[in-house]
Amino acid sequence: MDLFAKCSQDKRAEGFKAMGIFPYFQEIEENRGPEVKIRGKTVIMAGSNNYLGLTRHPEVMAASKRAIDEFGTSCSGSRFLNGNLVLHSALEEELADFLGLESCLAFATGFLTNQGIIPTIVHRDEYLISDKDNHASIVAGTLIAKALAAETRRYQSNNMESLENILAQIPREAPKLIVSDGVFSMSGATVNLPELSRLAKAYDARILIDEAHSLGVLGEGGLGICSHFGLRNGEDVDLVMGTLSKSFASLGGFVAGPKTVIEYIKHNSAAMIFSASMTPASVAAAHAALKIIRREPERVQRLRENADYMRRGFRKLGLQIPNDPTPIIPVIIGDDVKTFQFSHRLLEEGVFVNPVICPAVPQGMQLIRTFFMATHEKHHLDRVLEAFAKVGREFGLIR
Repeated sequence: MDLFAKCSQDKRAEGFKAMGIFPYFQEIEENRGPEVKIRGKTVIMAGSNNYLGLTRHPEVMAASKRAIDEFGTSCSGSRFLNGNLVLHSALEEELADFLGLESCLAFATGFLTNQGIIPTIVHRDEYLISDKDNHASIVAGTLIAKALAAETRRYQSNNMESLENILAQIPREAPKLIVSDGVFSMSGATVNLPELSRLAKAYDARILIDEAHSLGVLGEGGLGICSHFGLRNGEDVDLVMGTLSKSFASLGGFVAGPKTVIEYIKHNSAAMIFSASMTPASVAAAHAALKIIRREPERVQRLRENADYMRRGFRKLGLQIPNDPTPIIPVIIGDDVKTFQFSHRLLEEGVFVNPVICPAVPQGMQLIRTFFMATHEKHHLDRVLEAFAKVGREFGLIR
């Protein structure tokens, strides 16, 4: 059979397009943060990771424009060779200071960051223990590590008994790294970090936490999952990974931790050495966003208030939603076609959301994933609730 035969035989997207409910690759014509324009219609954005609403902040945009004026549009090479700017170092130093860690290293994307950390740190005869619901970038990094002969294990999601069962089967003297999302992006659930940290110490393991959806969201002033639980980076977590495309209003990723470890990753990670560096505009935007986060912790508080308001609103409608303290609020639909139809109807009602189907979630757990921002105003949130009330009744989700 021809190698490309599977491409023409895959009709899944084509079928949904024929039904007029295909929800992906929507062309956004104008982005104003809480509102966007799609096909000439202004709709409320309830599907963005722009948690603190900083992508339209005048200081962030001005910093990005200045960086283009000073350094051009691209670094035209890897950090390792010709693409290392003073901007990169300044961002890394302030990120490390913000997190209370010794050192930090920025990558071109968040996905690339996990691919760059995991196989660089975990080698042959060393163990990588990963939550089954971890992000696809962690899965990709795990597969690379496994291909390079690292031992890999997966435990039931956020199940500390399952984790301990795996740890107990590994020789105590064997080097091992536990990897988990801080906030799981599909469910909005927070990792049980206090217990995970306790087990890591009991079994002599190191910890890498992916803070993509928790930095700028949880903890004092947006410090993340460690702060949320009253723990400390460097003492209860060894390495912190984060993305710059969410609360930090830019594009990129980073890892922070002990200086010796960060230096080792810097000089040994293929994802670092062979990838072009973050563009000047992206670095400058992220750094400006970080300064605003540190200066204006009230943004984080406003985000929490908006998320709490929506949880109360959804429950008042009779929708079954999780009780997690994050701005990610999923509504279970349970069927691929119905999930797409539901999101399509919401868009017709002026609300943009994220439909998630198999294999991103298990069969029967297909869902509408909503995200909320610090810059959503009450009239935006009420309009989202009105749309969910109307469409939820149409689909029998609300009685």
